[in-house]
Amino acid sequence: MTRDLRVGVIGFGLAGRFFHSAVIAETPGLELAAVVQRQGNDAAKAYPGVEICRSIEDMLRDTSIRLVVVATPSYAHFDNALQCLRAGRNVMIDKPFTLTSDEARQLIDEARERGVLVTAYQNRRWDGDFVTLKQVLASGELGRIVSYASHFDRFREAPRLDVWRESGVPGGGILFDLGPHLIDEATALFGNPETVWADVRIDREDGVTDDAFDIMLRFDRVTALLRSTLTAAFKGPRFVVHGTKGSFVKWGLDPQEDALKAGAKFSDPGFGEEPEAEWGELHIPGQPVRKVRTAAGDYRGIYANVRDAILGKAALEVTPEQVWRTTRLIELARKSCGEGRRQEFQKN
Repeated sequence: MTRDLRVGVIGFGLAGRFFHSAVIAETPGLELAAVVQRQGNDAAKAYPGVEICRSIEDMLRDTSIRLVVVATPSYAHFDNALQCLRAGRNVMIDKPFTLTSDEARQLIDEARERGVLVTAYQNRRWDGDFVTLKQVLASGELGRIVSYASHFDRFREAPRLDVWRESGVPGGGILFDLGPHLIDEATALFGNPETVWADVRIDREDGVTDDAFDIMLRFDRVTALLRSTLTAAFKGPRFVVHGTKGSFVKWGLDPQEDALKAGAKFSDPGFGEEPEAEWGELHIPGQPVRKVRTAAGDYRGIYANVRDAILGKAALEVTPEQVWRTTRLIELARKSCGEGRRQEFQKN
């Protein structure tokens, strides 16, 4: 009988608790073995049978832990991940992977030298709406895709200056928060872009870090428009895709995040499923508008893939080179905004 792969999670904030520990605990073949929570007892209350460590060093003493998840604030990702890689552990890093592409390359090279895996938690590839979009594109009904728009809109009237992500510390801001998801999805669909244009800004009064961005990625024959803001009282469509034969429009956000925060389990009936009112619409000239049922999302998919990649049973889906590309495109977006012009993307 094969023993479950033991996993340690560093951090038990929003990401560590809901996007990692809760997902790992319900992924077959994985065991949530340890959580690093420097202060407080939330992790111990949530997972009584799991070892609670007060430092990364304490966790790494358990050599049976093969995968470590870095779910600390973004500014600590590089140092935390490097420490774990040097200890010979496979590492999953919550987005953003690192704050610079040079740091990303260092981690990738370190993992290669150690013979271990390193990747980023791009869980939004397992959103039901994105899975459905890929199915629509694969069907060919839209013809050749010419434009792709992706929104991730939220509303928060005033900045939360007491929270690290909006306090002005390195790694904060919405570009580092949601930019990795939107960029990763677009490049997962269309590959390497040729150019990047971006406007990254602060729209709210008293804000100290970016709370809105617009990014245009130009691919060979596709233009991708990526947008996120914290001032959307009325949220835009999640996806709008136009092709030479038709269009696909999808409103609403995948329900998994809210469900996990509310304490739901993946095993609950209907988990990850959207109501029919939020299904996407397929618009083909000469045909009635057709609703497209949204596939049920399941974030366990990314962990199942990492599990199988570590065990040598599958290729890693979120590859190191893709992770580096996303990090580099965030850099180029900031550079584009600062210089007021397009930037060329060159594969390293």
